[in-house]
Amino acid sequence: MNYLFVVAHPDDEVLGAGGTMFKLSERGDNVSVCIMSGTVNARALRPGDEELKSDINDSMSILGINDYIEGEFPNIKFNTVPHLELVQFIEKAIIKSEADIVITHHPGDTNNDHYHTSLACQAAIRLFQRRNDVSPLKEFMFMEVLSATDWSVNEGFNKFNPNSYFEIGKDGLERKIQALSAYRDVMRDYPHPRSNESLEGLAAVRGSQANLNYAEAFQSVFRRNF
Repeated sequence: MNYLFVVAHPDDEVLGAGGTMFKLSERGDNVSVCIMSGTVNARALRPGDEELKSDINDSMSILGINDYIEGEFPNIKFNTVPHLELVQFIEKAIIKSEADIVITHHPGDTNNDHYHTSLACQAAIRLFQRRNDVSPLKEFMFMEVLSATDWSVNEGFNKFNPNSYFEIGKDGLERKIQALSAYRDVMRDYPHPRSNESLEGLAAVRGSQANLNYAEAFQSVFRRNF
């Protein structure tokens, strides 16, 4: 099975699905990541270009991800980019990865870039209806990103509502924390959401909801029987 995770920024992929990506890679599935703003120029405490590139590669290696696609859309300014440009970039990633399952941000995220990535992804996944040479998508899901999805305060948006759980186990949780720690100056002390304690706590809660040994939660919004 070919999985494509589409995220706005480096580290979003780990926060949302690091343990899942590790487990999928471990069992032999093909996992690709599409990062829309690989440069994240507006990020506080951002390392240099070469350091950031090294951090991305190190994090991907820890999770067993061999292929990622990186864009250069302006950080925290996706709302200034024509929607079609975002859509077409994701479509190229879908074609390149031959994605069967696509996972991205929840559209209720408070982060501007997450929101626009989600909207663009929702349009891009219909590519198989427009092109006969693209295999039909099997499933489309939203993920939760600590410090963004949990800050969905706009009552006009539906909030993240998990209905699919993936067991990651203690080893998957440890790999997730290790991969996130590979990004310089991203981790924080507890009680910040990007802390070891918060990551473990969320994985424990999501696991307990589905009687699993630590888990990551997703919201499946499109699925074809296969």
